[in-house]
Formats: sequence, C-alpha cells, structure tokens
Amino acid sequence: MGNDPHAALTAFNRFGLGPKPGGLALAQSDPRGFLLDELHSSYAGVIAAGALQTTRAALQTLFLDQYEKRMAREASAMAPPHPGSPPGVAIEANTADPKPQEAKPKSQEPNAEQKIFREEAMARFLAQTSARSGLVERLVAFWSNHFAVSVAKGGFVRASAGAFEREAIRPHVLGKFADLLIAVEQHPTMIFFLDNQRSIGPGSHAGRLDGKGLNENLAREILELHTLGADGGYSQGDVTALARIITGWSFAEAASETGEPGAFLFKSNWHEPGTQTLLGRTYEQAGRAQGEAALRDLALSPATARHIATKFARHFVADRPPQELVEALTRKFLETDDDLTELCRTLIAHDAAWRAPATKIRTPQEFVIAAIRATGFPLKEPGPVLNVINALGMPLWQPGGPNGFADTASVWASPEQMKLRLDAAAQMAQRVKDVEPMTALEAALGEAASRETREAVSRAESRPQALALLFMSPEFQRR
Repeated sequence: MGNDPHAALTAFNRFGLGPKPGGLALAQSDPRGFLLDELHSSYAGVIAAGALQTTRAALQTLFLDQYEKRMAREASAMAPPHPGSPPGVAIEANTADPKPQEAKPKSQEPNAEQKIFREEAMARFLAQTSARSGLVERLVAFWSNHFAVSVAKGGFVRASAGAFEREAIRPHVLGKFADLLIAVEQHPTMIFFLDNQRSIGPGSHAGRLDGKGLNENLAREILELHTLGADGGYSQGDVTALARIITGWSFAEAASETGEPGAFLFKSNWHEPGTQTLLGRTYEQAGRAQGEAALRDLALSPATARHIATKFARHFVADRPPQELVEALTRKFLETDDDLTELCRTLIAHDAAWRAPATKIRTPQEFVIAAIRATGFPLKEPGPVLNVINALGMPLWQPGGPNGFADTASVWASPEQMKLRLDAAAQMAQRVKDVEPMTALEAALGEAASRETREAVSRAESRPQALALLFMSPEFQRR
C-alpha cells in the first residue's frame, strides 16, 4: 500500500475528515500508520474547556435565564393598567403619548441557550478542521450520533448538548464501551431527552405516595439503540425490568434542595426497591449500583458486540459492510472486553476496510468540514457551517429522533439532496473564491483526482465555479 495516492486519499476520506494542504504527502508512505498515530496523540478528541461551560454551569445559566424571564412576565402581568385600557391589560409606563409608536426592531441578541450552543458548535468545528486526519473526530461524531440527543427537545438540550458531547462522549471514544455507556446514560442531557427524570418506581417511597409509575423511554432506547440492537433478543419484560433498575436516575433541577442544579442526581426514594431480573440475570445490588451493574453486563453482551461492530463497519466502509470485517470487529470487541481503541485498530488494519469501493456519501456535516479543510477557509464564527448543514438537512445535534441521523448512502445521495448540495457548493465556493482552484484540488484529491475532474475544474469560467465543481466531484463526495 506504500506510496499509493489512492490509499492516502482513502485514509483521509473513509476514516477521517478529508485532507488539508500537504496532508496527502504525509499519509502516502504509510496510510494505516498515519491514522493509527492519531489514536495515540494526547490532543486527539480533546476540547479544552477554556471558556466553555460545564453541563452544570450551562444548565444553571439556562435556569437563571428562565427564572428572570418568568419574573419579567409576572411583573408585566401585575403592572397597573393604563386608564381606559380593558381590564387585565397592562402597558408600558412610558406610553402615555397616544400617538402611534414606530415598531422597534427585535433584538438579534441570542438567548442564553443559543449563545452556549453557538460557542459549543464553534469549538466542535475548530476541533474538526484542525485535526491531523480527523479519525478521532469521526469517532466522536459516530458515537454522538449513536447516543443521539436532539436540541429540538427545547432549551435544556440546546444549552447542554455540547457539554454532553465533551463530557460524556469525547473522554471515552478510545476507552471502554461500558464506561462510555454509563457516562452517557447518567448524563442529565440524555436523562432529560428520554424523560427518565419522570420515571418513578411504583414500589418506591415516592411511587407509593404519589401513585406515579415508570417511564420506559430511556430503558427501551438503551436496549434497542445503545446496546443489544432491535434484534438483540430482549422482550418487553426486559424493557420494564431495566426501567425499574434505573428509576431514580435523574438530575438536580433549579430549585433542588439536594445536589447542585444541573448535576446528575440519584433519587433513592424514587428507585424501585428489591432484586430485578434482566435478560435472565439477577441484580441484587442496591440503588444506583444496580443500574451500573446492568449496563456493564449489557456492554459485554455478544448481541451488543455484533450491533456495535455492524454499525461501525457500516459507518466507515459500506452500507452493506463485508461480513468478514463485521466478524473481525465483533470478535475483537468481545476479546478485549469492549476496548474501543482496539476496535478502531482492527478496522484500520483489516484489508476489507480498504478494498471496498467508495460507495458511501459524505454526510452534510462531513461535506462542509472537508471543504473547509481543503481550502483552508479561516472559520471565525459558526454561522457559515451551521447555515449550510441546516439547509442540507443535518442540523447540529438535531436528529429527528433518538436513532440519530441516517448513515446510509441512499439518504444523502438522493436527487433532492444532490440539488441542495449543488447550491451549498456554490455558496461555499463564493466564500473561498480567493483560493486557487487547482491548489485546492491538489490538497483535496492529489494524484487520485480523475482526468474528468481535473479538466472540469481547470476549464471552469471562474474560480467560484471551479471550486463548486471540485466540491461536487465524485472523488470529493464519496468516501
């Protein structure tokens, strides 16, 4: 594979986020070693907190903003009405002048959760565009989509989705799957997204007093999406059992008297007491430990290994991945007790992962980041990326449901999607119109660029047109 320009491009496109200027030359002599080096880099996958807020701080900011707005609404409702106004109607004190007032433009200042969201988005985009190959950032994106939450749920998730990815996912993408699983399921964002803060054990102290019961949303998605898979051999009884096991897994709300607002909180008086049986295994642990023990067993299940291996191979290699690759990944997951670094090393080392033709299509997020990396566009704020990926149907941290965004070529290669991409390519090309197109082509594709693509780019009538043609070329779109 040494000095193969096509293999170097495969390293960047299939496993990473696309080459940057000079990147293909670095990978050409040893594409696999180039990728593996990133797995052992101390900086890979890490986003230093800096000015970014922790989950607790972000949610406390949200809670305070909600409180202040509520107080303002109540103050407005209680203000004395203007003489002659209908009962219950309050107006501003300075509107005694009966003359019509010009409408004031609405403030464009983002609210608290939107400001946090944009800061987190910028941090993510900078990590993706600056990464050496982008392999670890691809792992972060894969696991973030596997454990999907959606900001469409409201301000709570919008304020905390970035911190969720930084705190629960990034530290574990090269660690043990069980640790990743527990970190995710105990994070306030996942708990809120799937309503586990509403789940009360019927036999618990709170359940007996209030008559409230289980919410099975989180338990069902843990089994169906996060671990065993839809065909993983569990029953509705197992869903209910797991729901009982994780009752009490909640977070401290704004007015909580126990725990810091925004932090994970185990509510012992909500937890269903007693021994539980899940998938034929008995759990006698008390309290929070019962749920953690169940998750560790689920993480090491052969069904989980196959589910993860299949999704992993599908994401990186092909919609119908080579069976030999899926089998190798499944074995490695089980042999190493769910070691995710070894899972990734096995993927990169397997010949089937390199032989497969480039049938996958870059997702909208991968497409935009690859264009930025190839052209060296200096990203100063997140708007340019957010606007394009919104238009392409993949808004950041906003899938349509807990199953995440689609990961198959047919979804992203539809005629409608290609038309949207053509428009997006033209918009991006205008932003980087000062870049020399053939220089960008060499950075993005190198010697692997086809004759047709070279001719199309070189004969374009303008720089923006040439860059748009580069972005829409098969070599750039496929991975």
